[in-house]
Amino acid sequence: MVERITSDALSDILKAASDPTRRAILSFLAQQGPMRVTDIHRQFDMSLNSVSKHIKVLERAGLVIRRTEWREHMIEVQMAPLSAIDDWFAGLRSIWELRLEALDTLITQGDIEDD
Repeated sequence: MVERITSDALSDILKAASDPTRRAILSFLAQQGPMRVTDIHRQFDMSLNSVSKHIKVLERAGLVIRRTEWREHMIEVQMAPLSAIDDWFAGLRSIWELRLEALDTLITQGDIEDD
């Protein structure tokens, strides 16, 4: 079953992905696979606490999940919520396609009427 993303959830996803550091974390996890928070931290020039805060924002938006294995916290990217962004853009594309088709029709009909 496909889960519908609410407007609020889409806003949370877009807000979380709006930060360059969080986008970098997502890209890194997508390329490398699940990683420990400390390993993610090593990739960034900031404190462990700051990286952890960024990860918590991504968690709340559903873009990553945290699994605890003993004392280690493994962070894994979740691609499904990103499809909500793609769906939203697809809706915008379809609106613009309809508008462009209407403009094309108007221009075409305008040329016929001028002859």
